Amino acid sequence: MDILRFRICRLLQSAAMNLSESQKKYLRGLGHQLKPVVTVGDAGVSDALLKEFESTIAHHELIKVRIRAGDRETRDAAIQEITDKTKALLVTRIGNVALMYRRNHEKQSISLPRT
Repeated sequence: MDILRFRICRLLQSAAMNLSESQKKYLRGLGHQLKPVVTVGDAGVSDALLKEFESTIAHHELIKVRIRAGDRETRDAAIQEITDKTKALLVTRIGNVALMYRRNHEKQSISLPRT
């Protein structure tokens, strides 16, 4: 039973979820008070960083990620790599901080507005 639940959760997480503008606005409001909890450093997006990201976003659903990179292309590439590998959604990016969201289907703590 647990294996089946795990597979269903992974399928739901892998399905593309689009956020409406009102949902993004709501998440930005929640994320305003958050501090960055994951930092992408000189090593880039490593397996250890992805593991830390997975555990953190599974627990919090909405997190800030700081990307320490010199140019915009490197920051955007790191964000894209994280979102591709973890199926998290980029809510917004301001400077070198990205706000990311991924729903936890087993223990949902954030209720998004419907529209």
